[in-house]
Amino acid sequence: MTAIGHACARGVATLTLDAPHHRNALSAALVADLAGALADCAGDDGVRAVVLTHTGTTFSAGADLRDPPEPGALAALLRQIVALPRPVIARVTGHTRAGGLGLVAACDIAVASTAATFAFTEVRIGVAPALISLPLLPRTDPRALARHCLTGERFDAAEATRMGLLTACGDDVDAVLEPVLDGVRRASPGALAATKRLLTARVLESFDRDADGLTALSARLFSSAEAREGMTAFLERRDPEWVV
Repeated sequence: MTAIGHACARGVATLTLDAPHHRNALSAALVADLAGALADCAGDDGVRAVVLTHTGTTFSAGADLRDPPEPGALAALLRQIVALPRPVIARVTGHTRAGGLGLVAACDIAVASTAATFAFTEVRIGVAPALISLPLLPRTDPRALARHCLTGERFDAAEATRMGLLTACGDDVDAVLEPVLDGVRRASPGALAATKRLLTARVLESFDRDADGLTALSARLFSSAEAREGMTAFLERRDPEWVV
């Protein structure tokens, strides 16, 4: 059963992360399903733009610790979003953690409700935001990113907008999204594709230069003793042994 819902209206395809019982965690299956759905959108001339959204109260809790994707598969998914010849727009109404923020950062435009919260929780389970740094570093404020990645603190949609993770936020996310969708529907398909290539060139350069090394780093960290302790502590709902 696919973990991705797919609908299309007036040239806009909506892909929905639909595994709310697992907080839309990035399992191997969900990553594969999303990659397939994005490929379908790329091959459909009737699709002008893609909206990436979710069911439940969580956009994505990050990597599924019980069934994580291979690091290379996650890196490929993030690059696929950046390189897709259609604008990809994140619509976030719930909580977003760790790898889920990589999905948001990879999108061309990201809007969220003010009820959404965000956190880079990797350091708290003994790993680092290695792969998601590929779309994050070119698009976000370095000082804000350093604070949130190094501490794992939770922050709100207003801060996510200020640091560049989000494009905009509001109490009614669909009211924020409406003019964005109207804009892409008024744009010519060829001009949209050409403009996206201009805007994503530097982000794709970071993938082509650094993805292999960061994939290896991610694999090494996830297999470390600290990661084993951190993930076990998370699943057992206790502090890891290094907390002082």
